[in-house]
Amino acid sequence: MPNGRPILLVEDNPDDEALALRAFSKNRITNPVIVARDGVEAVRCLFGSEGQSEAPALPAMVLLDLKLPRIDGLEVLRRIRANARTALLPVIVLTTSRERQDILEAYRIGANSYIRKPVDFERFIQAVGQIGEYWLSLNEMPDGAPAQIY
Repeated sequence: MPNGRPILLVEDNPDDEALALRAFSKNRITNPVIVARDGVEAVRCLFGSEGQSEAPALPAMVLLDLKLPRIDGLEVLRRIRANARTALLPVIVLTTSRERQDILEAYRIGANSYIRKPVDFERFIQAVGQIGEYWLSLNEMPDGAPAQIY
């Protein structure tokens, strides 16, 4: 698969970050991966810093953990959906949270998908492969939305 637009991985746990990167590699997902380790970094990756003249290029999709330092994942999702430039950006919540309220709130404010991180590494590899297959090659975005990357 040729490289395309990056994937934004928003993950504060270094072990989960390493597992995700390994799972991308095992599934031959060759898109560059930008890692934001908290909500503030995620917002900067999507909207730029104050005083920056040009907004950063949008990623192909965002894999978003919910339990983040500084700004939590639900607030990052609210900001994504509130901005016309990022409103249609695919956001997949990838978290350990099993809290019913987190699932409801994530969908209420615009998550495209909510996936609990499998504990077993082989299942995690399969989940990441399915995410990549669907969101990076099967899913079609509407005209004017971020272009598909494959």
